[in-house]
Amino acid sequence: MSKKLNLTLHVWRQKGPTAAGDFVKYPASGIDDHMSFLEMLDVVNEGLIEKGEDPIAFDHDCREGICGSCGVMINGMAHGPRKATTACQLHMRVFHDGDEIWIEPWRAAAFPIIKDLIVDRGSLDRIVQSGGYVSVRTGAARDANNIAIPKDDADLAMDAAQCIGCGACVAACPNASASLFTSAKIGHLALLPQGGPEREDRVRRMVLQHDAELFGSCTQHGECEAACPKQISINFIARMNADFIKTAVTANADLKQREGQ
Repeated sequence: MSKKLNLTLHVWRQKGPTAAGDFVKYPASGIDDHMSFLEMLDVVNEGLIEKGEDPIAFDHDCREGICGSCGVMINGMAHGPRKATTACQLHMRVFHDGDEIWIEPWRAAAFPIIKDLIVDRGSLDRIVQSGGYVSVRTGAARDANNIAIPKDDADLAMDAAQCIGCGACVAACPNASASLFTSAKIGHLALLPQGGPEREDRVRRMVLQHDAELFGSCTQHGECEAACPKQISINFIARMNADFIKTAVTANADLKQREGQ
């Protein structure tokens, strides 16, 4: 049986990137505990629209936990209090009648606020554009079993490929690092034979783009892994760092060889 909740929301409101922002208090009354968090925000927005007020702007799309659009901080936690759960899949039954809920956007220099809870995550797209692809001419699709891949490698690649690019790892990290995201995008290609030919160039370009986007460096706090709704392991960061160091050593050796000729 569903229950009705009466909540108090403190929502970050900001009209634009250069405007000043602040928390605004809203009542959320008669909320069905079977609702998702975004459905609750929809109900609040319907009330605001009826009053002629500006609705709360927030990102969403699939509402199935697979697109990564819905990221917000809920009571100081990326995507809210449930582990391995996106904000759109978070249900109101995890809250209690009378609770106060603080809702704010991701906080990172690389994620400028567009409006209210919406941030520009184009920096993540640019990291992928810098090298997160395979550029060989593959022609028509091949049968899945044409290339033998060890199951352990295939499983690990799939673990990395689960990254939905929501940015929770950045929001949770004290340094606002996107190392978990970047390493996942590098890792799922590095583990497969199709990604082998460009492996060294890929990691170099993507790590340099990560730094150019003003993300912080990784200092192994582990908050990214804890906040990730897909539970991607920080072991991928170690793999990325090892590949990047190897690339730097190889490039230095090549340079010395050319200078000696």
